[in-house]
Amino acid sequence: MQLHADLRQRAVMYAEDAVWVPSPLPGVTRRMLDRDGGEVARATSVVRYAPGSRFSRHEHGGGEEFLVLEGTFSDEMGDYPVGTYVRNPPGSGHAPWSVEGCAILGKLRQFDPRDTARVVIDSRAAAWLPLPVPGLTLLPLHEFGSEQVALLRWQPGTRYPLHDHPGGEEIYVIEGTLLDEEGRYAAGTWLRNPPGSRHAPYSEEGCLLYVKSGHLG
Repeated sequence: MQLHADLRQRAVMYAEDAVWVPSPLPGVTRRMLDRDGGEVARATSVVRYAPGSRFSRHEHGGGEEFLVLEGTFSDEMGDYPVGTYVRNPPGSGHAPWSVEGCAILGKLRQFDPRDTARVVIDSRAAAWLPLPVPGLTLLPLHEFGSEQVALLRWQPGTRYPLHDHPGGEEIYVIEGTLLDEEGRYAAGTWLRNPPGSRHAPYSEEGCLLYVKSGHLG
């Protein structure tokens, strides 16, 4: 399957157009955002676990990155409540479940093979950093080579100056609404701006974003 598989192209999946498809396991559904491959694929998805559902044990040959959007996600290594960011390096494996139900933003097979660190960050307890742009605060999550991953919080009325993305950028809107010259992106929207793109985003009501940059060049 190929869905937004050309990383050189801009792509948007709006929240209002969400389509959920069943996974091979009962109670686990997926909203596919980009995908290149079959059941084992380079993929970005929102995965929803119904209460009491679980996924059979599997390995992440190319690594797994996820952010818990709702509820609590669990595996053999612990419980990850809403707001937790996790990176499981290439070669890792687990058999996850959710007692209460949850939703995660997950990215598979997108690691540099040299990036072997396991990362677990509870964004609710971490220290956010002010940025030079008034109204913006940043929580760095991971950095390796040119890749940077962070959460970015925008206060109402914040505007970011026009800027370039030499290595591309991906955004998932967790809360609120983001806007730029090309559209309006409500909570639950995913967009990918390819290498060499530029924009001047802003938020009238405020928003919270997951942002990955520098990884597409």
